[in-house]
Parts: sequence; C-alpha cells; structure tokens
Amino acid sequence: MPERLAEMLLDLWTPLIMLWITLPPCIYMAPMNQSQLLTSGSPLELNRLSEEQRVLNRSKRGWVWNQMFVLEEFSGPEPILVGRLHTDLDPGSKKIKYILSGDGAGTIFQINDITGDIHAIKRLDREEKAEYTLTAQAVDWETNKPLEPPSEFIIKVQDINDNAPEFLNGPYHATVPEMSILGTSVTNVTATDADDPVYGNSAKLVYSILEGQPYFSIEPETAIIKTALPNMDREAKEEYLVVIQAKDMGGHSGGLSGTTTLTVTLSDVNDNPPKFAQSLYHFSVPEDVVLGTAIGRVKANDQDIGENAQSSYDIIDGDGTALFEITSDAQAQDGIIRLRKPLDFETKKSYTLKVEAANIHIDPRFSSRGPFKDTATVKIVVEDADEPPVFSSPTYLLEVHENAALNSVIGQVTARDPDVTASPIRFSIDRHTDLERQFNINADDGKITLATPLDRELSVWHNITIIATEIRNHSQISRVPVAIKVLDVNDNAPEFASEYEAFLCENGKPGQVIQTVSAMDKDDPKNGHYFLYSLLPEMANNPNFTIKKNEDNSLSILAKHNGFNRQKQEVYLLPIVISDSGNPPLSSTSTLTIRVCGCSSDGVVQSCNVEAYVLPIGLSMGALIAILACIILLLVIVVLFVTLRRHKNEPLIIKDDEDVRENIIRYDDEGGGEEDTEAFDIATLQNPDGINGFLPHYRRGLLGGVSQDAA
Repeated sequence: MPERLAEMLLDLWTPLIMLWITLPPCIYMAPMNQSQLLTSGSPLELNRLSEEQRVLNRSKRGWVWNQMFVLEEFSGPEPILVGRLHTDLDPGSKKIKYILSGDGAGTIFQINDITGDIHAIKRLDREEKAEYTLTAQAVDWETNKPLEPPSEFIIKVQDINDNAPEFLNGPYHATVPEMSILGTSVTNVTATDADDPVYGNSAKLVYSILEGQPYFSIEPETAIIKTALPNMDREAKEEYLVVIQAKDMGGHSGGLSGTTTLTVTLSDVNDNPPKFAQSLYHFSVPEDVVLGTAIGRVKANDQDIGENAQSSYDIIDGDGTALFEITSDAQAQDGIIRLRKPLDFETKKSYTLKVEAANIHIDPRFSSRGPFKDTATVKIVVEDADEPPVFSSPTYLLEVHENAALNSVIGQVTARDPDVTASPIRFSIDRHTDLERQFNINADDGKITLATPLDRELSVWHNITIIATEIRNHSQISRVPVAIKVLDVNDNAPEFASEYEAFLCENGKPGQVIQTVSAMDKDDPKNGHYFLYSLLPEMANNPNFTIKKNEDNSLSILAKHNGFNRQKQEVYLLPIVISDSGNPPLSSTSTLTIRVCGCSSDGVVQSCNVEAYVLPIGLSMGALIAILACIILLLVIVVLFVTLRRHKNEPLIIKDDEDVRENIIRYDDEGGGEEDTEAFDIATLQNPDGINGFLPHYRRGLLGGVSQDAA
C-alpha cells in the first residue's frame, strides 16, 4: 500500500516539479535591495554588500532560482533532480563552476559543478529531518575566485502519508460508576501520527470503536468515550473490553490506521439492600457463661462490595434487649450477639430478639427503592448450670474500734446457692489475705470476729477475702473482698513534734519569743487535734519564762525579764504539760531545754558556753553528755575487771632465787645525781598487793598517782 501511494504521488508531481525547476532561469527578477531580498521570503540570503560593490551600483542580482522541494521516501533507478542553480553572470561560456556546501552536501545532495543541477542521491525521510540548509557559490573556473557572495537556501522535504497513527499510552483502563446515565464520560484516548500535521490530511485522525457497542460510543475527533447504554449493572457484568481505532487521511479510504484497547470497569454504588440469609436463628447458652462471651452470629448478605456492603446491626425489639447486645464485625460483615448481663436459668429460660441489619452508606439516588435494611428473629435458650454461691453484696465494709474486745463480732457476710438444689454454704477466710490471723469467721453463719488486738496507729485498714464453698460440690466457690476499717480511740498522749532546743540571748528583751513549739498526737480525732499547753503546777509562777498559746495550735515560750547571765546559770529546763481534746483527755509532759548564749547586737547567737570554742567539733550538749557517759561506763568496767581478777588469782610470791631487780631510771633534763633519780623495785610491779603496804614515799607517789613533788 505505501509503495502504491508513492508511485501515484510520483506520477502526479514529477511533471509539475520538472516544469517548475526549468522555468526559473528564464524568469527576470526585478532589482531589489538587500532588505527586500531578506523579507521577500526567498530562501537565498545576500551577504552585506561592501562599499566597493555599492559604488559599482549593480542593478541586478547574480543568482536566479526558486525555493526547492524534494519528495520524501522517493526511490528510483536514478538520483532525483531537486533543482538547478544558475547565475545571470554565466554567459554560457562554461567558465563558471558551481560549489554546494552545508547540510548533506556531497552525501545526500550532489551538484553538477558545470550545469548547477542538484540531485538527491539518497532516500529522504521527513520524520527524521524536514529541511536542509545549504550554501551555494559561483566561482571562476580557472581562478576559483567567487563571482558572487555565497548564499544560503533551503531544500524542504515534502511529506507523504507513510506513518500510521499510534496509541503510545495504550492499552487503557478506565472506571465509570454503575447505573450511570446515558452519555456519561468515561475517558478519552489520544493517538499520534508522525506525518506532517500542516501538509495535507496525512496526520488528520478520526476515531471509531471497532468493539464495545452498544455499551460505549466515541466522538470521532476528540476521542472522548461515553456510555451508550444507561443503568449498566455491575452485579450483572463488571468489566467491558473496548477496541478503538484511529485512522488518518480524515478517515477516508486509503488512510492508515492504528488500534488500542480500553478496559472499562463498572465501580460499585450502593443500589442493593442487605438481606438476612435466614429469617429465624436459634442459639443456646449456659447460664454461667462469662459476660462478653459471643452467643452466636447472624449475617445479612449484600450484593454490593466495599463500604457499600457494610451494615450495622442492632437489637430493635424483644424481651432480652437489656441482657444481650450485638456488634458488627467489619471483616466478616456479620453481627455478633454477646452477653451483657448474667443469666439465671431459675428466673428465665429463653429470650426472643429482633435484630436489624442496615447499610451504613446510603446513596440518595436509590433511596426511593425502599429501606436499605432487613430484619430477622433470634431465639436464645438458657441452659441450666451448677452455679457457685452468690454473696449478698459484691463487697463488704466493716468498722471496728481499736480497743474492741477479742472474739467480739465485727460484721457478717451472707451467701446462697442460686441453683434449684440450694446446697448449704461454708465460709472461710483466705489466709493469704490475713497472714497475721487477726480475724476469724464462723463457717456456718459468716460472722467475723476479732482474733488479735487492733492498733489504728499501726494499720487503719485490713483487707481480707472471704470464701464461700458449696458443701455438695466443693469446686463451686465464690470470693468476696471485705474491707475492715479500724476506728480511732484516744489511746495516745500528745508530745512535742520534735526535739526542741531553745537559745536565749543574754541581751534579750522581756517578752521576747524564745522558741515556738508544736505538738503531735498519733490519734486521729474526727474534729482534728486541739492541744492545751500548761506549766507544771509547781512551776506555774516561773520567774523566768511564760507560755502563750497560738491560733495555729502551737505554743510560744517568752522570756519574762532580761539580764540573763550564762556565768550564773547556763541552762534552764522548762517542763510543759500537753493535753489533747479526747474523751477522756490524755496528757504528757515534755521538757524544753533553754540555753543562755552570747549574741551579737542584732540577736545572732555567737557562743553558748565557755567551752564552745575549745571543742574540736561543734557538738551539742546532748552529744557531749552521751560521750562523757560512755567514758565513765568504760572506766567502771575496767575497775571492776581489775578488782575481780585480783580477788580471783593468788598473790604472786617471788622466791629469793628468782628475785630479779631492775632499776627504771628517769633522768631529769637539768642534771644528774641521786636526787634527780627515781627508781623502784620491779618486785613491786610483780606483786600488786604491795601497793597497800608500806612503800617508800616516792614509790607511793608513782604507783598511787600522786607524785613526790605534789606531796
């Protein structure tokens, strides 16, 4: 087909082209200046003329020809003549040589240097290159000097219909909602043609559907595909294959064509209601089933897919709406019936429910078809089971005073067997919750008694667990938590909140607050603590200090006068009686230690006794007293040990032959001599009893702890 078309075009255009090529040398061209040549649309451009050429005032142009064309895909036994170059300076004496340069010169285009004929020696393809720019020049045959400035011209490749349309992006896929109206746009496709779109109809495309009627149609020029049938149902057929053709030459006979496929999928819309698979469902459940357990499943089928098939389930009627609930399973698209409250076979043995399935996503376009929902009946039969005992309360709260008598009853729990047989119940305490065995329980009636004394100050709450067991079936047991609160009794006297130590400046003023103290009480009265403070009766008229009760339940100690002197009295002890507001009230006496200190003029304590700055570390008086007591105790232990050892062992007797005498001599630094020498017999050290006997005066001084000089 392409070869035949080429031959037809060649037969038609060859005579015209040859006539057109041979005419130009005979055509006279009127004189033009350079600007007129550049804007005249001629493919030949003149270079800028030099001043010398302007002086010559040439009135005629040297080159004479028209724009050249060559037909693409032309092939023949001989090179095709494209055109002829000729200059009016050529007198026909064959002294002019024509030279061709530029795109394809010598490889695609060849020139006869004598006649100026240009031939195409290769087959051309417009889709590869549409035009060629070449340069022509006429020179003297003998001297090779240019007769004219070189000029450019264009050889255009003329198009033929040698390319079929192509769908570069095919095959195509598109989606359109089901039940769409007639003429709903589906998609559009595009084909391309490599032929020249501005020359002839080689690239003018027309679209048509070869396969896919009567469901779809296509606009011939825009290739927009539309539905040709209304209300196509996805549930009947979901996918369609459409074959599309693009034909060039405006669709006329002889044009080339290309095809592609389009797969159209109908997307789902909610045009179908849910429908239960059966109208009546039967389920059975034991009465002791755990809350939240799934009793059964119901399912409503929907021909739609995705979210359009999603349904919600509800219990809309029946005598078990309070005991059962239904939830939707989004994966399986069914309804799960679960237990909300405990069942009791002895109370009710069966229930009837009416359940409903309704679409979640409603399409208003199809609401006129009726409600998108369905209902079914569910019957649930309760089966009898051996149930554990049931306590009268899920939890118990008991209260007992901390001074309650042992074996007194502090509360009671009750339980029953809910079965028809009604087995007797025995009660016990879970000892893991009462490790100290502070409570007991009567196994028959559930009365809880006190086994050990309680102390609220040690523990306010006791949490135990009571176990109820069926006598006929020991595997049926129940447990209940019992919280026992210990109530307060005023059994603790108040005392100082901490160990206070007050400091009084020697230069203090009368009425000055020396110390503020507060009290604490381990008890916890309902109305809070209220303390009373007082001095001992024998110190009620204390000449040095007085007390003052504050609104915040604290106490301030004030000095009655000034002029305290730590040289006269360094420490004062002030006993304070603290009483609570209990019934009966309790009291205790706490002693406040007040030290007289030396202070600066602004009341800053600097020293509290003479030894304060001699001590290596800043120890308190209490710490010093404790250290001194330890030292005295250690000395007493040493003395007792020596005394006991002396009475236990026999006196040591030194025999004459074993008498060894040594002199321990100490020399005075000031000089020697007998008067400066102190010596004693070693036997004295070996016989301690000799201390109580007669010894020289200087020896008694050494052993008795009194020196001779001191005596």
